[in-house]
Formats: sequence, structure tokens, C-alpha cells
Amino acid sequence: MAETDFSAPALPAHPLARPGYGKRSAPDQLRRTSHDFAHLPPREAAIAAYLDRLPDGADISVKTLARQLPYGQCALRTALNRLQDAGHLRRGRECVTAQDGSSRWITRTWWSRTARDDDWWSAFTRGDVPERQPEAPRPPTRSRAHVLLAALGRTEPVLSLSQTDCAALAPLVTEWFARGASEDDVLRALTAGLPTPVHHPAALVRTRLTGKLPPPAPAPRPHLRMLECATCGAPGHPEALPGGRCSACRGEHAPARSSTPLPPSMIHARAAEIRAAMARRQQERTPVRPLLRSDL
Repeated sequence: MAETDFSAPALPAHPLARPGYGKRSAPDQLRRTSHDFAHLPPREAAIAAYLDRLPDGADISVKTLARQLPYGQCALRTALNRLQDAGHLRRGRECVTAQDGSSRWITRTWWSRTARDDDWWSAFTRGDVPERQPEAPRPPTRSRAHVLLAALGRTEPVLSLSQTDCAALAPLVTEWFARGASEDDVLRALTAGLPTPVHHPAALVRTRLTGKLPPPAPAPRPHLRMLECATCGAPGHPEALPGGRCSACRGEHAPARSSTPLPPSMIHARAAEIRAAMARRQQERTPVRPLLRSDL
């Protein structure tokens, strides 16, 4: 029986998960091509193409996929596990902070069109930004800072800048953006309270970009993520979950614990410490009787 082709754009009828849950796309993926999943068996390739077309937040649980695709839950669970083995899928939890400052752990299912190895997923879990995959070279474009400076004369004609001025001042505007400033913040700093007349627009812009530079943005909070075993759901460090499975579910057995008894001397010493601690606690709890005249 031929496998169904799910490579067409995702249907809008696919349900979304609750806000904050569902599919989450991993960063720095290669552009979509027709042979992204050619290394997978036909069924897994068809399901992977379908998942890849779904938007972030889509419900990709086994039960929901079974209602959308012509496969049963057992077949889909097996296929998802194989996609995880191939490096396209990981399950886990991530700590997110709400606007009121409270934090909570959210179940995540991360999807990557580009197959990743265990080292990449480990770096992603730690919050390290993986290196971007090489892509086809693109024609050079003007930076966000250059565009803002080139259009400055439309807002304030007295601040019209030349091509050379824009190229020289763009790094200063880029530093503003790096510190969290928006285009409106930069424009407000450059155009508020202009002197009359403006003799040297480029010099004035440079002075304001340097003198009004905002403080550095606070360091971003580290990502709090953990992966879970795809079979039993046990949390663990990525290094302990190669392929997304714990050692027990991979059929590996942990070494047996040593059954060598403690020597009698250590047992007696520990018992003496416990008895002494209990005696001290009892003394602290015993109330002190006030001294009466009859005691004199």
C-alpha cells in the first residue's frame, strides 16, 4: 500500500494545543526542500513532512494525530519514536516566566526539520545558541540601522545624511539596538529639541548617538530546560538520554549497588550521635519550672 503524501501545506483544520503547549520549532533550521526527509522510511517521511508544515502551537500528541492521519496510535507512537531517533524530535519541559514574575514548568515538544545529533540537542537544552547551518549566499542588504539613518531626513529635513554619513554612523545605531532600544527610541533621541539652525547634521547625530547611548541591556536569564525519556517520561540530562531514551528503556541495566554491610564501629558511632542529638532536643523542649518560695 502506497504511503499518503502529507507534504502539501498543513490544513487549517488541524487543532491547536492549549496556549503555551504543542509543537515548538527548534532554531537555525535549513530552508525547506523536497528531500528533507528522504533518509527516513516512507511512513515516517510522510508524517515528518506533515508535522513540518504545522504551525507552532499545533497539537501533535498521538491521539490528535491519529484523528488527522490514516494511522493508528500504535503506528504513530512508533513513527514519532523513530523521528526522535533520527534527531528531528525531542520531548521535555521548559521553565517559563509570566508577566507577574511567577515561573512554571511547561511540557514542550521540540521539532527540527534539520536532523540534529545528541550534542546539538544537549547544547539547545543548556540554552547555548547553536551555530547556524551554512546557507546559500544572499545578496547584501542595508542594515536596519542604515535604513533608519537614510530615512532620518524624511522626519527632520535638517538631519538629512549622505550615503557616506549613514555608513559611518550605522554601527552607533546598531549598538542602540543591541541595548534594547527601538527605532522610535533612536528617532526620539536624535530629533528632540534640535537647535536652530543645524550646521553639521552628521556631527550632531554622532554626538547624540554617543552621549545619549542607553545602558547595556540586562543579561538574559538562562534557559531552564530538561529532556524526558520518550518511552517512560523520566526526566534527565541530555547526556543520559541518547536518542531521547533513558538507559532502562534502552535495555541497559544500572550497576547493582554494593551490599557490603557497614562495620560495627561505624554503626555504634552513628547510633551514639543519634542518641546524643535526641537527648539535646529533649532538654530544649523541657520547660523550666519557676522557683517557688516553698523551695527556699
